[in-house]
Amino acid sequence: MKIVEIRPWLTATSYAAREYLFVEVVTNEGISGWGEITTYPGPVANKAVAGILGNLTELLKGDDPARIEAVWNKVFRSFTYVGTRGAVSAVTSAVDIALWDIRGKALGLPICDLLGGRVRDTIPLYTHPQEASEPRKAAADARRVVAAGYRAFKIDPFIHSLIEHHTGYLDGRISRKGEEEGVEIVAAVREAVGPDVEILIDAHAMYNVPTAIRLANRLAPYSIHWFEEPVPPESLQALRQVREQMGVRISVGERLHTRWEVLPVLAGGLTDFLMPDVTWTGGISELKKISTLAEAYYVPMSPHDAGGPVNVLAGAHVMATVPNFYRLETSQASLDFYNPMIDEPLQIRNGELVLPKRPGLGVELNRDYLKKNPSKGVGAWSNPKLLFGPGKAGRRRRS
Repeated sequence: MKIVEIRPWLTATSYAAREYLFVEVVTNEGISGWGEITTYPGPVANKAVAGILGNLTELLKGDDPARIEAVWNKVFRSFTYVGTRGAVSAVTSAVDIALWDIRGKALGLPICDLLGGRVRDTIPLYTHPQEASEPRKAAADARRVVAAGYRAFKIDPFIHSLIEHHTGYLDGRISRKGEEEGVEIVAAVREAVGPDVEILIDAHAMYNVPTAIRLANRLAPYSIHWFEEPVPPESLQALRQVREQMGVRISVGERLHTRWEVLPVLAGGLTDFLMPDVTWTGGISELKKISTLAEAYYVPMSPHDAGGPVNVLAGAHVMATVPNFYRLETSQASLDFYNPMIDEPLQIRNGELVLPKRPGLGVELNRDYLKKNPSKGVGAWSNPKLLFGPGKAGRRRRS
């Protein structure tokens, strides 16, 4: 079997005006594998990465897709002089996931069976209520998630005070009004769901050191399960300062790429949970290696998800084989919005994902849908009004 083409699919959906970047690795024996990247900030990043993928056929044509480790290194090291994090590790991820999908299909086995076999039959999840800018609605949305069977969910109670979403760090501050509103939201949510449900807080790496410390400690009385990405990822010293002065647990990893960036975080004791994204950090191969590293430090794994069904399933197959696993993230309590893109719905029961028993990832993407729904370059992450609705992405005010 030989690789004959690397085919990117940049696809639009009606869900929150999102777009997804899928990757198809085509072989000469009629077996194709699916990978994914789906990155931020929407059209800008996805189109840039899709352009890189479009040139990979020349690099990989004729290679044996069963030689997954060799192909991983070939792609990754081809970019060594321009840096190997971010776009490069994401491109490597997409190809790697697709090769595991091909290998599973060729052998007639699910990917988890190729990684050492399952240590669990279902994958516990955490998910997201709808973003809410006021306490009453936030509480109602949280109750709906718990009623659907979830025992953990994640919110960002401060995001409505920041017009930039995920990618807009400038000085790391938040208005006092926005801070007070966020604390009120968390208080209302905790009262609504009771003491046994785990509330995770996402800070989106948006804060400077003193702001992150202040916000986390203000939320500590509400028994939050973790405070995620308190500061941007470039400075481990900043993360160390935050960790030493916070009264809550920390989760990082969404913006860490490959084992080489994860290792100093683990060795420095700088996090309680790791949450790398399988489609950005290096794929299934790399997520498995990172999980083994984390196991040596007794740090639980909880893969990030901000993408499509390939992201969810690729992370789930690895976590099915990982002893040190907490929960897998999904973007919504119901994943029915994926259904038009795939040939078989994902199954969630009582807040846990049931892995498909079919070979490879366990689903096929719907090429007809992908062909009929190419992205037109409008993504929620580049337009706060699409994400929050009119009038909800308030102007950022500084304290």
